[in-house]
Amino acid sequence: MVSNTRVSIENLNMFYGDFPALKDVYLQVPENNVTALIGPSGCGKSTLLRCINRMNDLIDGVRTEGRIIIDDQNILSPETDVVLLRKKVGMVFQRPNVFDLSILENLKFGLRIHRQMHSKKETMELIQKGLEDVGLWDVLKDKLRSNARQLSLEQQQRLCIARVLILKPEVILLDEPCSALDPIATMRIEELLRALRERYTMIIVTHNMQQAARASDYTGFLYLGELVEFGITQDVFTAPRKELTENYITGHFG
Repeated sequence: MVSNTRVSIENLNMFYGDFPALKDVYLQVPENNVTALIGPSGCGKSTLLRCINRMNDLIDGVRTEGRIIIDDQNILSPETDVVLLRKKVGMVFQRPNVFDLSILENLKFGLRIHRQMHSKKETMELIQKGLEDVGLWDVLKDKLRSNARQLSLEQQQRLCIARVLILKPEVILLDEPCSALDPIATMRIEELLRALRERYTMIIVTHNMQQAARASDYTGFLYLGELVEFGITQDVFTAPRKELTENYITGHFG
């Protein structure tokens, strides 16, 4: 078991109808680290990620078994307040999902949804802090009334991360957040993740094994819905315990 566990996943099974997308997944996610989930397309990485904030609930025919423990609560329990859960466990998607609104309105969106609008001064302090955290305040402080879709893709993705941070989450889920970005923008987002891990627990799905090696502290390898191996990233990439893991990271399949 990993010490200082932030998210504990126990005997997790998830089905799309009769199809088992996840099979008996057991995973202890350490706090204040970046954990990467790697594996071939369709192996269950994004499905596992979406279990942690119950996004799969929005899909018809999904059935989930097992436990996911955050703050001593099983978030898969029917009693879970899913709105509060998604505030605590923020999500950054594959492509920047900015709205066709001003930068300011994009940043206020989550506060409105979660009924956390404060005085104008307090709201602007939250927005400034969020933009500072992602390195955008100096660039955008005089452009907050501009449409967010006019920003570069990298800036849009940073804006989406800021929108999550403003809600003060405990866990941040990132589903291939760099897949739409060029190599330089990807490098900058990875640098941002390394800086943020001092305050947040982050789980990132990536098809890019070099990115997992660079940006994460721990790595889990999934194959056909099963967690084959999990450990310190350097160990997984340099001395994997399982032959299947070695075959994947050395390019024998994928």
